[in-house]
Amino acid sequence: MTSPGLIDVRTVPPPERHPLIFGTFDALAAGASFELVNDHDPVPLYFQFEHQRAGQFEWRYLESGPALWRVRIARVGARTGDKPATGGCRCAGG
Repeated sequence: MTSPGLIDVRTVPPPERHPLIFGTFDALAAGASFELVNDHDPVPLYFQFEHQRAGQFEWRYLESGPALWRVRIARVGARTGDKPATGGCRCAGG
């Protein structure tokens, strides 16, 4: 299930996951957030955020597996200087 405040990537094809997540993040106003649901630790996505959106996001685990991972991703900075999401993360399952 995917809604404006929730992205469940377990139902999204792997090549579409990171573009969907970054597109959702880029549309957020400062202070807004969404919840990401996955079947594995999305730590590779965290590092992609660190590289492409450093200083603009807050990452907080709400649930840490082993079967379900939930992360709150919030926009804390301005959009100035955003780097485009390029899908550079090649993690298994996206």
